[in-house]
Amino acid sequence: MNDVSRNSPSSADWKSLAAELDGELHTGDLMRRIYATDASAYQEMPAAVAIPTCENDIATLIRFAGKHQIGLIPRTAGTSLAGQVVGSGMVVDVSRHFTRIVEVNVNEGWVRVQPGVIRNELNAHLAPLGFWFAPETSTQNRAMIGGMVGNNSCGSNSIKFGSTRDHLLEVRGFLSDGSEAMFADLSRAQFDEKCAAADSLETRLYRHARERLTDPVIREEITREFPRPSIRRRNTGYAIDVLMDSDVFTNPSQQQNNDAGGLPFNFCRLIAGSEGTLFFATEIKLRILPLRPPCSGLMYAHFSTVTDALNATLIAVRHDIDACELIDDVILKCTQRSIEHRQNRFFIQGEPAAILVTEVRGQTDDEVRAIQDRIAAEMKTAGLGFHFPVLFGDEGERVWDLRKAGLGLLGNIPGDEKTVPVIEDTAVDVRDLPAYIAEVNELLRKRFGLECVQYAHAGSGEIHLRPIINLKTAEGKLLFRSVASEIVTLVKKYRGSLSGEHGDGRLRGEFLKQMIGDANYQLIREFKKAWDPGGVFNPNKIVDTPQMNTSLRYEPGQTSGDGIETVFDFSSDQGILRAAEMCNGSGDCRKTHLTGGVMCPSYMATRNEKDTTRARANTLRQILTSSEKSNPFDSEEIRDVMDLCLSCKGCKSECPSTVDMGKMKAEFLQHYYDANGVPRRTRMIAGYVRAQSMIANAPALFNALVGVPAIRRTMNRLIGFHPDRSIPKAARQTFRKWFQTRPRQFDGAGSNGRKVWIFADEFTQYGEPEIGIAVVELLERLGYEVGIPDHLESGRSSLSKGLLRNSRDIAKQNVAMLREVVSVREPLIGIEPSAILSFRDEYPQLVGEAARDDAARLSENCFLFDEWLAREIEAGHVTSEAFVSDARSILVHGHCHQKALASMSPTIRILQLPANYTASLIRSGCCGMAGSFGYEREHYDVSMKIGELVLLPAVRAAEEDTILAVAGTSCRHQILDGTGKHAKHPAEILRDALRGE
Repeated sequence: MNDVSRNSPSSADWKSLAAELDGELHTGDLMRRIYATDASAYQEMPAAVAIPTCENDIATLIRFAGKHQIGLIPRTAGTSLAGQVVGSGMVVDVSRHFTRIVEVNVNEGWVRVQPGVIRNELNAHLAPLGFWFAPETSTQNRAMIGGMVGNNSCGSNSIKFGSTRDHLLEVRGFLSDGSEAMFADLSRAQFDEKCAAADSLETRLYRHARERLTDPVIREEITREFPRPSIRRRNTGYAIDVLMDSDVFTNPSQQQNNDAGGLPFNFCRLIAGSEGTLFFATEIKLRILPLRPPCSGLMYAHFSTVTDALNATLIAVRHDIDACELIDDVILKCTQRSIEHRQNRFFIQGEPAAILVTEVRGQTDDEVRAIQDRIAAEMKTAGLGFHFPVLFGDEGERVWDLRKAGLGLLGNIPGDEKTVPVIEDTAVDVRDLPAYIAEVNELLRKRFGLECVQYAHAGSGEIHLRPIINLKTAEGKLLFRSVASEIVTLVKKYRGSLSGEHGDGRLRGEFLKQMIGDANYQLIREFKKAWDPGGVFNPNKIVDTPQMNTSLRYEPGQTSGDGIETVFDFSSDQGILRAAEMCNGSGDCRKTHLTGGVMCPSYMATRNEKDTTRARANTLRQILTSSEKSNPFDSEEIRDVMDLCLSCKGCKSECPSTVDMGKMKAEFLQHYYDANGVPRRTRMIAGYVRAQSMIANAPALFNALVGVPAIRRTMNRLIGFHPDRSIPKAARQTFRKWFQTRPRQFDGAGSNGRKVWIFADEFTQYGEPEIGIAVVELLERLGYEVGIPDHLESGRSSLSKGLLRNSRDIAKQNVAMLREVVSVREPLIGIEPSAILSFRDEYPQLVGEAARDDAARLSENCFLFDEWLAREIEAGHVTSEAFVSDARSILVHGHCHQKALASMSPTIRILQLPANYTASLIRSGCCGMAGSFGYEREHYDVSMKIGELVLLPAVRAAEEDTILAVAGTSCRHQILDGTGKHAKHPAEILRDALRGE
């Protein structure tokens, strides 16, 4: 049946349903757009989006769907690659509220969880107890257990630990008629009792399974046509081949004679991999295992060809390994565009065509290295490979992160030709892999003239194959299906599985009949009908799917966005639309604060899909390709979805596809203001320098006013700020004024013959001149000549509020004023990260073609204070002798822009320059202030919630004598408002640590 029947619910029906739910129901266009896609190539507007808070909500939704014959689509993180959670029915998102770890039993080795529990967070909970849940998808930091069950997910370690099905013990939830059910291991007697029970949908399921899977003809057909049992990664149709091996379907006399065995009957084996089409699980019981040996060593064998790497795989799998993964040169090249993964290329020697990552674990590094040495020796003897580095600890994890980012990295190829998940996870017996891949490549080359990206699970017989196709053209859309059709025949030849882990969904369902034969296909249709007579649960997935190249994100004739004029230069992405299209839906922006990183702070606080980078990119893409307005940015939907974007820049580095949402938000706002006018508060914030220069004429009066709580609260309300937010007091003297009038304090200034320029950013100039003073005093005491060149404000206030033309004028003038002043020998040093990093990030993309080269050259000599000083330390120009030897402990919080666009390593390095100073980094993301965001009345609560995720609790927990090092002015303000504690800029800490201070 179709997702929505001819008698779809009326608006009154939806209102009635909403009134029955404790959770949310959304029928508006924005939320439906956001849930119209996942990480696949598909897009279809759902009828509604429900976010239940309790099991009663889910039962209500199922009954509603059955009554109105509308599809119900269960969804967790939405990282499916075969369109499993895309459809025109009602999406039910359990990722926000069904997140409890219900019970852990270490004695029996199991855990019971709700479907919205994230795999890595489950393991963080289990680790102190000495256990872990084994299957590890590459999306493990946001993949949820419900989705892992639905897709029967596995991952890099499946060679040893199998798939989710192998660890699934029990599920509880709802059948398609709304009745509750629980499935677990059953003895023969218990199975017979289930079959003999009073008539119900559940009883009929047992009877149906018994009837069909005891039939010798059916069993023989399944055995002959389903993929080889030796292929551990097989998600082809429903797992009736696994279910039929249950002991209840074997002859009891054979069992007694030990001639035949079998597993206890458990419908969980069928539910795993059923993609939400049979059952709606609300509680899941999983087997957990004792933690693995502590030492992990990863060998990164380099090969001249992919074929050599695949042949080397056959050597690796003969040893006791945990993983064996392939990375090809296309992905390696993609890492060069990723800020985060560019630094993870340190292990690469030369230009390998492929790298094979082999993981071995043991009790000691020596034990691990001995096994890796044996593997490498066998590869060398076979004439395979040319470089065999083995990495341990953090270095190994960095490269492992690069491998796991493979899917997202493939999305950062600019343009309309993309790597597409059409034959994404075909799997064969590992012994057949070299021959199979060779045939695939030959077929694609000769038949279609295509090259294929190749990476991932070589040791398990599954290589992710991604041909590069332009799905925006009619030819590309046809090619998409033609490639799939041809490869199906090849997979069948090797008795492989068309899906090794990502499921059939709507991508591969069309070819199931060819893969398993007509009789077996009709059998799995029967199973779907038995479990879901009304076609309620996730219809048109696995069976009865539409043609696989329909309902795609991109349709022939879709606008390319070439006609959209922008203030920023988007030429490197081939336009702003293509910049938005870089998002492939991989969902890296759904990480939580427990995982670490910056992206995406608002989602971390709200857990609302609407607040992800993915939602913003998809909404922007959809509006830009469908709007009929002359100014397509004149959209309340885009404004709504962008509202909680803090422009933290975390996505620019942490999104493998390098989606820069801060840049796109600023561009959107400028055009939105063009259509709707600039709000008064926005003008005031962008005019920060003008306001501060006026206040500087009478700082005492201003401070007296804001020092009275009632007046401050009134002022805040008038501006549009939250009444509880404090207002920083004005300095008695600006930084420049101090610098111009100060007496020469240190005779040693300039004694080392080196000079630096200080960028007197607007926040240091007016708000915290004492930090600028500390920088000057520190550097002059260290022997540097310090100057402040003529320049304007950084333009950060205008940038943050989307007044890009104002920012552009400022940027052009600053580049003109500084291009002949700043040089390699006399660099420009910034105090406030967001201000100085504007020179490196936004300026070259903002100033226009005439000044672009000058801006790029200037940016090469603009440094954060921390970066510059760390370089000077490495060069030997600054040593610890200048500082005290007292022992102090420092806790460091990094500014978002510094974490995203630079690095926190220099900060730790310089703060540990004094001999006995130790510095440690708080694993915090954004502080939550983000310039004016945390001031604004409607954003204050989210701002504080973001701060309370990690940063503010860590500050409160710090020992009283711990020094707080924080480079960002907004971050220091957030800490003061949230904890009452004062944080210092790293320059202040070092100035205070000078000998004699």
